[in-house]
Amino acid sequence: ETSVAFSNSKGGIILVGVSDRGEIKGASVGKETLKEWINKISQSTEPTLIVDAEVYEIENKNVVAIIVKESQIKLISYKGISYLRIKNSNRKLTPKEVAELYLQTIGSSWDAYSARDAGLEDIDFEKVKEYIKLANETGRRRIKEKPLEVLKKLELIKDNKPTWAAVLLFGKEPQRFVLQAKCHCGKFKFSKVEILDDRMIEGNLIEQVEDVMDFIKKYISVKFVITGKPRREEIWEYPLEAIREGVINAIIHRDYTESSEMQAEVYEGRIEIWNPGKLPLGITIDDLYKEDHRSIPRNKLIAQIFYDIGFIEKYGSGTIRMLELCKKAGIFLEFKEVSNGFSAIFRKDIYTEEYLRNLGLNERQINAVMFVKKEGRITNRKYQDLFEVSKRTASDELKEIKEKNIFERIGTTGKGTYYILKEE
Repeated sequence: ETSVAFSNSKGGIILVGVSDRGEIKGASVGKETLKEWINKISQSTEPTLIVDAEVYEIENKNVVAIIVKESQIKLISYKGISYLRIKNSNRKLTPKEVAELYLQTIGSSWDAYSARDAGLEDIDFEKVKEYIKLANETGRRRIKEKPLEVLKKLELIKDNKPTWAAVLLFGKEPQRFVLQAKCHCGKFKFSKVEILDDRMIEGNLIEQVEDVMDFIKKYISVKFVITGKPRREEIWEYPLEAIREGVINAIIHRDYTESSEMQAEVYEGRIEIWNPGKLPLGITIDDLYKEDHRSIPRNKLIAQIFYDIGFIEKYGSGTIRMLELCKKAGIFLEFKEVSNGFSAIFRKDIYTEEYLRNLGLNERQINAVMFVKKEGRITNRKYQDLFEVSKRTASDELKEIKEKNIFERIGTTGKGTYYILKEE
Protein backbone atom coordinates (compact mmCIF):
# COMPACT_ATOMS: atom_id res chain seq x y z
CA GLU A 1 0.00 0.00 0.00
CA THR A 2 2.78 2.43 0.94
CA SER A 3 4.83 1.46 -2.12
CA VAL A 4 1.84 2.22 -4.34
CA ALA A 5 1.23 5.55 -2.57
CA PHE A 6 4.87 6.57 -3.10
CA SER A 7 4.85 5.51 -6.77
CA ASN A 8 1.73 7.59 -7.44
CA SER A 9 3.37 10.57 -5.74
CA LYS A 10 7.01 11.69 -5.95
CA GLY A 11 8.56 8.40 -4.88
CA GLY A 12 10.06 7.62 -1.49
CA ILE A 13 11.96 5.21 0.74
CA ILE A 14 10.38 2.72 3.14
CA LEU A 15 12.62 1.80 6.08
CA VAL A 16 12.02 -1.64 7.57
CA GLY A 17 13.51 -2.02 11.03
CA VAL A 18 13.03 1.60 12.09
CA SER A 19 10.13 2.69 14.31
CA ASP A 20 7.89 5.69 13.59
CA ARG A 21 9.92 7.58 16.20
CA GLY A 22 13.16 6.87 14.36
CA GLU A 23 14.40 4.18 16.76
CA ILE A 24 16.53 1.42 15.24
CA LYS A 25 14.73 -1.88 15.93
CA GLY A 26 16.36 -4.02 13.27
CA ALA A 27 14.85 -6.40 10.73
CA SER A 28 15.29 -10.13 10.23
CA VAL A 29 16.76 -10.54 6.75
CA GLY A 30 17.55 -13.91 5.17
CA LYS A 31 19.18 -14.74 1.85
CA GLU A 32 15.94 -14.63 -0.11
CA THR A 33 14.10 -12.01 1.96
CA LEU A 34 14.72 -9.00 -0.30
CA LYS A 35 13.89 -10.97 -3.42
CA GLU A 36 10.65 -12.20 -1.84
CA TRP A 37 9.62 -8.68 -0.82
CA ILE A 38 10.37 -7.23 -4.26
CA ASN A 39 8.43 -10.06 -5.95
CA LYS A 40 5.48 -9.69 -3.60
CA ILE A 41 5.20 -5.98 -4.39
CA SER A 42 5.46 -6.54 -8.15
CA GLN A 43 2.95 -9.43 -8.15
CA SER A 44 0.30 -7.61 -6.09
CA THR A 45 0.33 -4.31 -8.00
CA GLU A 46 -1.24 -3.29 -11.31
CA PRO A 47 0.50 -2.18 -13.48
CA THR A 48 3.51 -4.03 -12.09
CA LEU A 49 5.56 -1.91 -9.70
CA ILE A 50 9.29 -2.64 -9.60
CA VAL A 51 11.17 -1.45 -6.51
CA ASP A 52 14.76 -1.71 -5.28
CA ALA A 53 15.87 -2.82 -1.83
CA GLU A 54 19.13 -2.44 0.08
CA VAL A 55 20.28 -3.69 3.50
CA TYR A 56 22.24 -1.39 5.82
CA GLU A 57 23.85 -2.24 9.14
CA ILE A 58 23.14 0.44 11.73
CA GLU A 59 24.00 0.02 15.42
CA ASN A 60 24.73 -3.67 14.69
CA LYS A 61 21.20 -4.16 13.38
CA ASN A 62 19.90 -4.68 9.86
CA VAL A 63 17.74 -1.96 8.32
CA VAL A 64 16.15 -2.50 4.92
CA ALA A 65 15.54 0.45 2.60
CA ILE A 66 12.87 -0.21 -0.03
CA ILE A 67 13.37 2.42 -2.72
CA VAL A 68 10.26 3.40 -4.69
CA LYS A 69 10.56 5.68 -7.72
CA GLU A 70 7.74 7.86 -9.00
CA SER A 71 5.84 5.90 -11.62
CA GLN A 72 5.73 7.37 -15.11
CA ILE A 73 2.50 5.46 -15.75
CA LYS A 74 -0.28 6.29 -13.32
CA LEU A 75 -2.15 4.92 -11.65
CA ILE A 76 -0.54 2.03 -9.81
CA SER A 77 -3.03 0.09 -7.69
CA TYR A 78 -2.92 -2.54 -4.95
CA LYS A 79 -5.86 -4.97 -4.89
CA GLY A 80 -7.67 -2.66 -7.29
CA ILE A 81 -7.27 0.43 -5.08
CA SER A 82 -4.98 3.39 -5.78
CA TYR A 83 -3.31 5.41 -3.02
CA LEU A 84 -1.47 8.72 -2.86
CA ARG A 85 1.14 9.73 -0.30
CA ILE A 86 -0.04 12.84 1.56
CA LYS A 87 2.50 13.98 4.18
CA ASN A 88 2.89 10.96 6.48
CA SER A 89 -0.08 8.87 5.42
CA ASN A 90 -1.47 6.91 2.50
CA ARG A 91 -4.77 8.24 1.19
CA LYS A 92 -7.18 6.13 -0.80
CA LEU A 93 -8.13 7.92 -4.02
CA THR A 94 -11.73 8.45 -5.09
CA PRO A 95 -12.75 7.48 -8.65
CA LYS A 96 -12.77 11.20 -9.56
CA GLU A 97 -9.24 11.65 -8.20
CA VAL A 98 -8.10 8.57 -10.12
CA ALA A 99 -9.41 10.15 -13.33
CA GLU A 100 -7.73 13.49 -12.52
CA LEU A 101 -4.35 11.90 -11.83
CA TYR A 102 -4.61 9.83 -15.01
CA LEU A 103 -5.26 13.00 -17.05
CA GLN A 104 -2.21 14.62 -15.41
CA THR A 105 -0.10 11.63 -16.39
CA ILE A 106 -1.04 11.79 -20.07
CA GLY A 107 -0.62 15.58 -20.09
CA SER A 108 -4.29 16.29 -20.62
CA SER A 109 -7.16 17.86 -18.67
CA TRP A 110 -10.96 17.97 -18.60
CA ASP A 111 -11.17 21.16 -20.67
CA ALA A 112 -9.39 19.47 -23.61
CA TYR A 113 -12.33 17.15 -24.34
CA SER A 114 -15.15 17.92 -26.76
CA ALA A 115 -18.08 19.83 -25.26
CA ARG A 116 -21.26 17.79 -25.38
CA ASP A 117 -23.82 19.07 -27.96
CA ALA A 118 -21.64 22.07 -28.95
CA GLY A 119 -20.83 23.00 -32.55
CA LEU A 120 -18.83 25.64 -34.39
CA GLU A 121 -21.96 27.79 -34.59
CA ASP A 122 -21.76 28.18 -30.79
CA ILE A 123 -18.37 29.93 -30.95
CA ASP A 124 -18.13 33.73 -31.12
CA PHE A 125 -15.28 34.23 -33.57
CA GLU A 126 -15.19 37.97 -32.86
CA LYS A 127 -14.03 37.03 -29.35
CA VAL A 128 -11.36 34.82 -30.90
CA LYS A 129 -10.16 37.84 -32.92
CA GLU A 130 -9.89 39.82 -29.68
CA TYR A 131 -7.76 37.01 -28.22
CA ILE A 132 -5.49 37.03 -31.28
CA LYS A 133 -5.00 40.79 -30.95
CA LEU A 134 -4.14 40.54 -27.24
CA ALA A 135 -1.81 37.54 -27.71
CA ASN A 136 0.10 39.39 -30.43
CA GLU A 137 0.33 42.50 -28.25
CA THR A 138 1.81 40.58 -25.31
CA GLY A 139 4.32 38.97 -27.67
CA ARG A 140 3.64 35.54 -26.24
CA ARG A 141 2.34 34.33 -29.59
CA ARG A 142 2.77 35.46 -33.17
CA ILE A 143 -0.56 34.63 -34.75
CA LYS A 144 -1.26 35.17 -38.45
CA GLU A 145 -3.86 32.48 -39.04
CA LYS A 146 -7.61 33.03 -39.21
CA PRO A 147 -9.67 32.46 -36.03
CA LEU A 148 -10.88 28.95 -36.89
CA GLU A 149 -7.37 27.80 -37.82
CA VAL A 150 -6.02 29.28 -34.60
CA LEU A 151 -8.49 27.33 -32.49
CA LYS A 152 -7.61 24.12 -34.33
CA LYS A 153 -3.90 24.76 -33.94
CA LEU A 154 -4.34 25.31 -30.19
CA GLU A 155 -6.46 22.13 -30.00
CA LEU A 156 -9.44 24.13 -28.79
CA ILE A 157 -11.35 22.60 -31.69
CA LYS A 158 -10.89 18.91 -32.50
CA ASP A 159 -12.59 17.17 -35.41
CA ASN A 160 -14.63 20.35 -35.93
CA LYS A 161 -16.00 20.05 -32.39
CA PRO A 162 -15.34 22.76 -29.76
CA THR A 163 -13.71 21.61 -26.55
CA TRP A 164 -14.98 22.62 -23.13
CA ALA A 165 -12.21 25.23 -23.07
CA ALA A 166 -13.36 26.73 -26.38
CA VAL A 167 -16.97 26.96 -25.17
CA LEU A 168 -15.99 28.56 -21.84
CA LEU A 169 -13.50 31.01 -23.36
CA PHE A 170 -15.16 31.94 -26.65
CA GLY A 171 -18.69 30.57 -26.52
CA LYS A 172 -21.68 32.75 -27.36
CA GLU A 173 -23.56 31.25 -24.40
CA PRO A 174 -21.06 29.36 -22.22
CA GLN A 175 -23.60 28.70 -19.46
CA ARG A 176 -25.85 26.80 -21.91
CA PHE A 177 -23.21 24.06 -21.88
CA VAL A 178 -21.73 24.50 -18.39
CA LEU A 179 -24.52 25.95 -16.26
CA GLN A 180 -22.32 26.38 -13.17
CA ALA A 181 -19.58 28.33 -15.00
CA LYS A 182 -20.54 31.51 -13.15
CA CYS A 183 -19.30 33.61 -10.26
CA HIS A 184 -21.69 34.42 -7.43
CA CYS A 185 -20.63 37.80 -6.02
CA GLY A 186 -21.88 39.17 -2.73
CA LYS A 187 -21.40 42.12 -0.40
CA PHE A 188 -21.98 41.39 3.28
CA LYS A 189 -21.58 43.16 6.60
CA PHE A 190 -19.73 40.72 8.84
CA SER A 191 -21.44 37.43 7.95
CA LYS A 192 -23.60 35.94 5.21
CA VAL A 193 -26.69 36.74 7.27
CA GLU A 194 -26.33 40.46 6.47
CA ILE A 195 -26.58 40.63 2.66
CA LEU A 196 -26.08 44.08 1.17
CA ASP A 197 -25.73 43.17 -2.52
CA ASP A 198 -25.91 40.04 -4.62
CA ARG A 199 -24.97 39.44 -8.26
CA MET A 200 -24.48 36.39 -10.48
CA ILE A 201 -21.81 36.99 -13.12
CA GLU A 202 -22.01 35.02 -16.37
CA GLY A 203 -20.44 35.25 -19.82
CA ASN A 204 -17.14 33.84 -21.03
CA LEU A 205 -14.26 33.35 -18.61
CA ILE A 206 -12.17 36.25 -19.91
CA GLU A 207 -15.06 38.67 -19.40
CA GLN A 208 -15.76 37.24 -15.96
CA VAL A 209 -12.35 38.35 -14.67
CA GLU A 210 -13.14 42.01 -15.34
CA ASP A 211 -16.76 41.77 -14.16
CA VAL A 212 -15.78 40.18 -10.84
CA MET A 213 -13.08 42.81 -10.31
CA ASP A 214 -15.59 45.59 -11.04
CA PHE A 215 -17.94 44.18 -8.39
CA ILE A 216 -15.17 43.96 -5.77
CA LYS A 217 -13.88 47.48 -6.52
CA LYS A 218 -17.41 48.81 -6.06
CA TYR A 219 -17.25 47.87 -2.37
CA ILE A 220 -13.69 48.65 -1.32
CA SER A 221 -12.36 52.13 -0.72
CA VAL A 222 -9.72 54.01 -2.66
CA LYS A 223 -7.81 57.16 -1.81
CA PHE A 224 -5.96 59.47 -4.16
CA VAL A 225 -2.45 60.71 -3.45
CA ILE A 226 -0.89 63.74 -5.14
CA THR A 227 2.62 62.70 -6.15
CA GLY A 228 3.64 65.57 -8.41
CA LYS A 229 3.02 63.41 -11.46
CA PRO A 230 0.41 64.37 -14.08
CA ARG A 231 -2.01 61.79 -12.67
CA ARG A 232 -3.02 61.15 -9.08
CA GLU A 233 -1.95 57.84 -7.59
CA GLU A 234 -4.72 55.47 -6.52
CA ILE A 235 -4.22 53.54 -3.28
CA TRP A 236 -6.86 50.88 -2.80
CA GLU A 237 -7.96 49.37 0.49
CA TYR A 238 -6.71 46.00 -0.80
CA PRO A 239 -3.95 45.37 -3.39
CA LEU A 240 -5.92 45.03 -6.62
CA GLU A 241 -3.21 43.02 -8.38
CA ALA A 242 -3.33 40.37 -5.66
CA ILE A 243 -7.14 40.24 -5.71
CA ARG A 244 -7.11 39.95 -9.51
CA GLU A 245 -4.55 37.14 -9.31
CA GLY A 246 -6.85 35.35 -6.86
CA VAL A 247 -9.82 35.72 -9.21
CA ILE A 248 -7.79 34.44 -12.18
CA ASN A 249 -6.46 31.48 -10.19
CA ALA A 250 -9.98 30.55 -9.11
CA ILE A 251 -11.25 30.60 -12.70
CA ILE A 252 -8.32 28.57 -14.04
CA HIS A 253 -8.13 25.98 -11.29
CA ARG A 254 -11.79 25.46 -10.42
CA ASP A 255 -13.45 22.12 -11.07
CA TYR A 256 -16.10 22.79 -13.71
CA THR A 257 -17.62 19.33 -13.23
CA GLU A 258 -18.80 20.37 -9.75
CA SER A 259 -22.31 21.86 -9.59
CA SER A 260 -21.34 24.90 -7.48
CA GLU A 261 -20.48 28.35 -8.80
CA MET A 262 -17.29 30.22 -7.93
CA GLN A 263 -17.83 32.81 -5.19
CA ALA A 264 -16.36 36.28 -4.57
CA GLU A 265 -17.49 37.78 -1.26
CA VAL A 266 -16.71 41.21 0.18
CA TYR A 267 -17.12 41.62 3.97
CA GLU A 268 -16.25 44.36 6.41
CA GLY A 269 -12.56 43.62 6.96
CA ARG A 270 -12.01 40.81 4.48
CA ILE A 271 -12.51 39.47 0.95
CA GLU A 272 -12.97 35.77 0.21
CA ILE A 273 -12.58 34.12 -3.19
CA TRP A 274 -13.69 30.49 -3.32
CA ASN A 275 -13.67 28.01 -6.18
CA PRO A 276 -15.16 24.51 -6.37
CA GLY A 277 -12.56 21.76 -6.35
CA LYS A 278 -9.71 21.28 -3.93
CA LEU A 279 -6.06 21.70 -4.90
CA PRO A 280 -4.85 19.51 -7.77
CA LEU A 281 -3.41 16.18 -6.64
CA GLY A 282 0.27 16.57 -5.85
CA ILE A 283 -0.08 20.12 -4.48
CA THR A 284 -0.60 20.95 -0.79
CA ILE A 285 -1.50 24.18 1.01
CA ASP A 286 2.07 24.33 2.34
CA ASP A 287 3.40 24.27 -1.24
CA LEU A 288 1.59 27.52 -2.05
CA TYR A 289 3.83 29.41 0.38
CA LYS A 290 7.01 28.13 -1.36
CA GLU A 291 8.64 29.90 -4.29
CA ASP A 292 9.55 26.70 -6.11
CA HIS A 293 6.22 24.85 -5.98
CA ARG A 294 5.02 22.97 -9.02
CA SER A 295 2.27 24.33 -11.22
CA ILE A 296 -0.45 21.81 -12.07
CA PRO A 297 -3.28 23.63 -13.86
CA ARG A 298 -6.54 21.71 -13.55
CA ASN A 299 -7.62 23.19 -16.91
CA LYS A 300 -4.55 23.33 -19.13
CA LEU A 301 -6.08 24.93 -22.22
CA ILE A 302 -7.83 27.66 -20.25
CA ALA A 303 -4.56 28.37 -18.44
CA GLN A 304 -2.70 28.58 -21.76
CA ILE A 305 -5.10 31.16 -23.20
CA PHE A 306 -4.92 33.23 -20.01
CA TYR A 307 -1.12 33.10 -20.23
CA ASP A 308 -1.15 34.16 -23.89
CA ILE A 309 -3.16 37.33 -23.14
CA GLY A 310 -1.06 38.27 -20.12
CA PHE A 311 -3.49 37.24 -17.37
CA ILE A 312 -0.82 34.87 -16.02
CA GLU A 313 2.68 36.26 -15.48
CA LYS A 314 4.50 32.98 -14.94
CA TYR A 315 3.27 29.47 -14.18
CA GLY A 316 3.53 28.61 -10.48
CA SER A 317 4.31 32.18 -9.37
CA GLY A 318 0.77 33.42 -8.69
CA THR A 319 0.44 32.64 -4.99
CA ILE A 320 3.92 33.96 -4.14
CA ARG A 321 3.16 37.19 -5.99
CA MET A 322 -0.14 37.50 -4.12
CA LEU A 323 1.62 37.00 -0.77
CA GLU A 324 4.28 39.60 -1.59
CA LEU A 325 1.72 42.19 -2.71
CA CYS A 326 -0.42 41.62 0.39
CA LYS A 327 2.58 41.79 2.72
CA LYS A 328 3.60 45.11 1.17
CA ALA A 329 0.05 46.46 1.59
CA GLY A 330 -0.33 45.23 5.17
CA ILE A 331 -3.01 42.68 4.24
CA PHE A 332 -3.01 39.16 5.66
CA LEU A 333 -3.55 36.46 3.01
CA GLU A 334 -4.52 32.90 3.86
CA PHE A 335 -5.04 29.87 1.61
CA LYS A 336 -7.23 27.02 2.79
CA GLU A 337 -9.35 24.13 1.54
CA VAL A 338 -12.99 24.68 2.52
CA SER A 339 -16.24 22.89 1.65
CA ASN A 340 -14.76 20.69 -1.08
CA GLY A 341 -13.12 23.74 -2.61
CA PHE A 342 -10.28 26.22 -2.25
CA SER A 343 -10.34 29.70 -0.69
CA ALA A 344 -8.05 32.71 -0.79
CA ILE A 345 -8.91 35.02 2.12
CA PHE A 346 -7.64 38.60 2.18
CA ARG A 347 -7.95 40.11 5.66
CA LYS A 348 -7.35 43.68 6.81
CA ASP A 349 -5.14 44.23 9.81
CA ILE A 350 -7.23 44.57 12.96
CA TYR A 351 -4.50 43.27 15.24
CA THR A 352 -2.64 46.46 16.14
CA GLU A 353 -0.24 46.47 19.09
CA GLU A 354 -2.60 48.70 21.06
CA TYR A 355 -5.54 46.36 20.45
CA LEU A 356 -3.52 43.30 21.47
CA ARG A 357 -2.15 45.01 24.58
CA ASN A 358 -5.69 45.90 25.64
CA LEU A 359 -6.55 42.21 25.38
CA GLY A 360 -3.90 41.50 28.00
CA LEU A 361 -1.20 39.93 25.83
CA ASN A 362 2.42 40.28 26.91
CA GLU A 363 5.15 41.64 24.62
CA ARG A 364 6.22 38.18 23.43
CA GLN A 365 2.67 37.31 22.50
CA ILE A 366 2.18 40.62 20.70
CA ASN A 367 5.38 40.06 18.72
CA ALA A 368 4.22 36.51 17.91
CA VAL A 369 1.01 37.91 16.41
CA MET A 370 3.07 40.42 14.40
CA PHE A 371 5.25 37.53 13.20
CA VAL A 372 2.23 35.54 12.00
CA LYS A 373 0.83 38.61 10.25
CA LYS A 374 4.03 38.73 8.19
CA GLU A 375 4.88 35.06 7.78
CA GLY A 376 1.44 33.44 7.86
CA ARG A 377 2.07 30.93 10.67
CA ILE A 378 4.13 30.08 13.74
CA THR A 379 5.09 26.80 15.41
CA ASN A 380 5.87 26.07 19.05
CA ARG A 381 9.53 25.57 18.12
CA LYS A 382 9.66 28.91 16.30
CA TYR A 383 8.10 30.64 19.32
CA GLN A 384 10.82 29.12 21.55
CA ASP A 385 13.58 30.25 19.19
CA LEU A 386 12.25 33.78 18.67
CA PHE A 387 11.78 34.59 22.35
CA GLU A 388 14.28 32.20 24.00
CA VAL A 389 11.68 30.53 26.20
CA SER A 390 11.02 26.93 27.20
CA LYS A 391 8.65 24.63 25.37
CA ARG A 392 6.23 24.83 28.32
CA THR A 393 6.18 28.63 28.26
CA ALA A 394 5.70 28.67 24.49
CA SER A 395 2.81 26.19 24.78
CA ASP A 396 1.11 28.18 27.55
CA GLU A 397 1.44 31.53 25.78
CA LEU A 398 0.32 30.18 22.41
CA LYS A 399 -2.64 28.52 24.12
CA GLU A 400 -3.60 31.86 25.68
CA ILE A 401 -3.50 33.61 22.29
CA LYS A 402 -5.70 30.83 20.91
CA GLU A 403 -8.17 31.17 23.80
CA LYS A 404 -8.51 34.88 23.02
CA ASN A 405 -9.68 33.86 19.53
CA ILE A 406 -6.66 35.40 17.79
CA PHE A 407 -4.86 32.20 16.77
CA GLU A 408 -6.27 29.01 15.33
CA ARG A 409 -4.33 25.81 15.91
CA ILE A 410 -3.84 23.59 12.87
CA GLY A 411 -3.06 19.95 13.66
CA THR A 412 -3.23 18.14 16.99
CA THR A 413 0.24 16.97 18.03
CA GLY A 414 3.73 16.70 16.61
CA LYS A 415 5.87 18.69 14.20
CA GLY A 416 3.00 19.35 11.82
CA THR A 417 1.17 21.56 14.33
CA TYR A 418 1.20 25.32 13.78
CA TYR A 419 -0.84 28.45 14.51
CA ILE A 420 -2.45 30.91 12.09
CA LEU A 421 -4.61 34.00 12.56
CA LYS A 422 -8.16 32.92 13.25
CA GLU A 423 -10.78 33.77 10.67
CA GLU A 424 -13.21 36.41 11.85
